Amino acid sequence: MREIFLLSIRQLTGPVRLGLILLLSALPVALAVILSLTDGQDGIGRDDFVNVMLSGLLVAGVLPIVVMTLGTAAFGNELEDGTLGNLALMPRARWQIVLPKLLATLTISVPIIVASGVVTSLIGIGFEVRATLSVAVALLLGVAAYSAIFTWTGLVTSRALAVALLYVILWEGIIGSLIRGVGYLSVRGYTLAIMHGLDAATFEAFGDRVITLPTAIVGALLVTAAFYGLAVWRLTRMDVP
Repeated sequence: MREIFLLSIRQLTGPVRLGLILLLSALPVALAVILSLTDGQDGIGRDDFVNVMLSGLLVAGVLPIVVMTLGTAAFGNELEDGTLGNLALMPRARWQIVLPKLLATLTISVPIIVASGVVTSLIGIGFEVRATLSVAVALLLGVAAYSAIFTWTGLVTSRALAVALLYVILWEGIIGSLIRGVGYLSVRGYTLAIMHGLDAATFEAFGDRVITLPTAIVGALLVTAAFYGLAVWRLTRMDVP
């Protein structure tokens, strides 16, 4: 599995892709700095900051876009290049092919997204250990769930990036904001619920629209495990040349 993992890391860290996701991840940090310098002596209100910067920009925008860029390419590159057959011929069980692909996506996206969220939080909220840890844990589980979803997506369609973008816009965005119950089946909902559940005082602005902390954690873990299993099943059933 080590060879597949290292190959995937090299494939996913091309200069253009890596530059784009780093630039995108730096956007919340840059905007937080600008807000802290230009919003008067008292700075932006905490509730406004968590709603706009953390929920609206980071969790709803940067997090899924960065992970979909990496996750859909984990197998997408192999399908486009016609090299998936080479992996399938290796003396490895299918789960031993999917797992390093998923781990490669996590290895790249987790540090980038968590660092972006933590630094943004420190700038806008201040040095509060509980709030910082809440952001880090929530983003970690959000990245894991999205990575599994988008890795599977890359195996089921050649237009994985477009399908993933539609999913994020329609389900996680529009439908999720209109129908409260979607929070039980939404990675964005899990992420916000974990932040609120771990630090209800700081993230009080999320209180009227999130599910409970245990439900969110279990949901994020189940989604990660389920879509990993679906990816293994899909690879097993594929007619790989």
